[in-house]
This record gives sequence, C-alpha cells and structure tokens, in this order.
Amino acid sequence: MIRAIVLAAGASSRMGQAKAALPLGPTGETVVARVVRTLLTAGLPSVTVVAGAHIDAVRAAMPAFEPRARVIEHLGWAQGQLSSLLAGLAAVDDPQLEAILVTLADVPLVRPESVSAIVHAWRQTRAPIVRPVDGDRHGHPVVFDRTVFDDLRHADQTVGAKAVFATHASRRLDVPIKDDGAFVDMDTPDDYRTIQNEPSR
Repeated sequence: MIRAIVLAAGASSRMGQAKAALPLGPTGETVVARVVRTLLTAGLPSVTVVAGAHIDAVRAAMPAFEPRARVIEHLGWAQGQLSSLLAGLAAVDDPQLEAILVTLADVPLVRPESVSAIVHAWRQTRAPIVRPVDGDRHGHPVVFDRTVFDDLRHADQTVGAKAVFATHASRRLDVPIKDDGAFVDMDTPDDYRTIQNEPSR
C-alpha cells in the first residue's frame, strides 16, 4: 500500500500569496487541484495535502467533490519542510503502509505517466528512496519506502530529508524521466508566469 502526500504548508513568501491556490491554465484549475488530479490519474489511491500558513486558501483551492483527497493542518509548518512531511506521514501511517509518495505543490506540471513510472520503479525494486532524474537534475515526486520512515522521523529538521538521502545514497534509485514538469519549481511570480505559458496538460 502506498499513499500520496502533497506538501503545501509553507508561507509562499517569495510568491507573496498562497502558491497552492493560484489558477493554472484557461480552466482556472488551481495549482493544488492540478497536483491532486495528476496523482489520482497516476493511480495513487488517495492524496493527503499538508497545509499550514495558508490553510484556508488551500482548503478552498482543493478539487470539489473528490473524496479521495483531503487537507490536514500542520500547525508546526514554520519548522520546515521535513516537519510537514512527517505530519503527512503521521496522518497516513498504519501497519499496512508500505511507502509514501511525496511531492510539492510547487511542482504542478509533472505528468501522470512520470508519477506512474516512479511508483512502478519502487514496486519493482523496493528501493528505500526512488526519485526522478534528468542529467544533474533531480525532482519530484519521491517515493520513500517504509524502511526509511524511522530515519525520516529522527532526521535533523534543520537539515531535512537531505540527510536521509545521503544515508541511503548507495541504495537510492534514480529513475531517468524526460519530463520538465518533474523538475520545475514554482517559487516566484516570474516562475508562475513561465508556468502559465506552458502547454495545457
């Protein structure tokens, strides 16, 4: 069993407003709704969105009438991205959980087939960490196998998940993905304008 977690808890200080609630493309679909749709289309059974600084905006921006997606509030969002990941993990963890797939609301253009490829690679290998790469770039989503959950829980939050990536570097699986959407972050108004000009997906 694998569950999807979307990190959307930050203050979006460089954007100046809640990134997750921004509209994308001609339909007006929001950033977080696009990410949720992508994950569900890729075959993930459920999506948990971790919100914090802009909880009301994120809730309002979620796809309507989608029972497979939910928002949880992370009051400690200011402690950093790893703390949000752990809040999501706590919300979905149970004895049958085998892995989590983690992505960012900041990466809305990743294609469903790219997500499926990452999940498939994890299922085939059960590597502790699986991520997309394109040359020197590495992106999202990332699968964390259950075998690294305790490492994530005990990692230094000032370092974040990078420490866990380093610990498991020899067993980490990098999956070549030809999809710019897996590597393009949307952090600033300029990034948003660039993404708005991308072809509709």
